[in-house]
Amino acid sequence: MRVGYIRVSTVHQHTDRQEDSLEQMNVEKVFIEKVSGKDRRRPQLKAMMEFVQEGDVVVVHELSRLARSVVDLYDIAKELNDKGVSLESLKEDIDLTSATGKLTFGIMAVMAQFERDLLLERQKEGIAAAKARGKRWGRENIYGTDERLVHDVFSKYYAKKMTYAEATEKLNMKKGTFYYRYNKWMDAQREAGLLKEDE
Repeated sequence: MRVGYIRVSTVHQHTDRQEDSLEQMNVEKVFIEKVSGKDRRRPQLKAMMEFVQEGDVVVVHELSRLARSVVDLYDIAKELNDKGVSLESLKEDIDLTSATGKLTFGIMAVMAQFERDLLLERQKEGIAAAKARGKRWGRENIYGTDERLVHDVFSKYYAKKMTYAEATEKLNMKKGTFYYRYNKWMDAQREAGLLKEDE
């Protein structure tokens, strides 16, 4: 089955152009999302990933509709590939099942790891700069968890070098507490300029 995924950033934007484009590609089922691409936890993206099965083809008008960073794009493409699902992008003329597509996929893997490594490097530099300005690190927080440990675990979880189960076990946090603290950490990293602000 050919499955389409359409995304616009706000509820006020129209999906007509993308729908017309996918209709020409004989897409049989379409998932439409009206939400910013910076959030990886998109309901329709999740529904599509659960719906597709081996032999299906996911079609997007352009890759930016599917992901807003090389890391996210690679992770989504890999998850699809592991399920035996191929990915096509009309604007970039990419079919990840072709020889050229497989080469592109390999380059994406390298770039995704490079982007993750750069993120961790920027975070370490940010901590060093904060220490130089006299900011304290490692104090005990209200949950009794060392802040350095929290930062280290959240950094690895963001870079997908640690699973959710490993992270919560390491921090001894329940699901609600973990996501609350993680979102706060993400906001702090963005304010410090350590994370890119995606659209």
